[in-house]
Amino acid sequence: MQFHKYHGLGNDYIVIDPEDAGDSLAPEIVKTICHRNYGIGADGILFGPFATQRADFGVRIFNPDGSEAEKSGNGLRIFTRYLWDMGMVDDNPFTIETVGGVVQAKVHTETGLISVDMGTASFNAADIPVNGVQGEVLRQTMKIGDQELTYCAVTVGNPHCVIVCDEISKEMAVSLGSAIENDPKFPNRTNVQFMKAIDRSNIAIEIWERGAGYTLASGSSASASAAVARRLGLCGSSITVHMPGGTLDIIVKHDYSVRLTGPASKIAIGVIASELLNSTDSGPR
Repeated sequence: MQFHKYHGLGNDYIVIDPEDAGDSLAPEIVKTICHRNYGIGADGILFGPFATQRADFGVRIFNPDGSEAEKSGNGLRIFTRYLWDMGMVDDNPFTIETVGGVVQAKVHTETGLISVDMGTASFNAADIPVNGVQGEVLRQTMKIGDQELTYCAVTVGNPHCVIVCDEISKEMAVSLGSAIENDPKFPNRTNVQFMKAIDRSNIAIEIWERGAGYTLASGSSASASAAVARRLGLCGSSITVHMPGGTLDIIVKHDYSVRLTGPASKIAIGVIASELLNSTDSGPR
C-alpha cells in the first residue's frame, strides 16, 4: 500500500488513496500505521480522495487511536497539497467533503500557502454538543481534579473546549487535556485548547487533540480559539495564532465563518509492507 506523508507545522498526516487500500481502513490498521514505534508514525490518516456528489473531492480523517474525526484544518491543508502534488487541482478554489461538512480550499501559488474555509463557528451547546448547558457555551465553569476552570465551547465542524488563561504551557495541556477531552459533558469527547490573548491580533495556544494527545499545531484548534477570542472581544477579525509548531493566520468574519491560511510540507512517499498491515500488534500507545 503506497502512502504520502506531510506535515502542517509539525502536525503530521499520512495520505492513503482508497484505490490502493480498498473501501475502508479498520481501526486497528489505523492505530498500527500511526504508531511511532510499530508503524510509520503520524497524528492521523487522510483517506482519500473519493467521489462524492456534494463536493469536488471527499476525504475521511482518522485519529491515531482509530477513531474518525469530523474535520481537521491541518489535515485539509495537507490533503489540498497532496491533490496539488498529484496534479488533481490547480490554483482555482475547489471543495472537499468531510464528515464535518464541505469546505473550500485554495492553493496560493505565489506564496505556497494554502487557505481553507472551515465553515461557521457555533457556540451553541446543542451544535457542539455539550451536556447540561443551554444556549451559547461561553465563560462556563468546570472542575477537573481540584482545579476550577473557566471554558468556552465551540464547533467548527468538530468540538472544541477553549480554556482562556493568563499563562499557558505544554505541561498544562498534558496534565489536564485528557481529563477535559473525556469529561462527561462532552458526549463526543472534545479537542482542548489553552489560550492566551497576546494583543488584539495575536493569541497563543497549547493543544490537546482528541484521539491524538498533545499536538504541536492544529488548524481546527486555531480556528476555534480565534473564534472564541473574537466572540469574547479579545481580538478583532484578523488573528495570528501562535502554536509550538508555528503560526496560522485566521480570519473570523462577522458571522463567525472562519478561513485559515498556512503551510503544508511534504515529508516522504513510501510503501507500507504487507507484514505491517497483517500485524495485530500495534504496541502500547
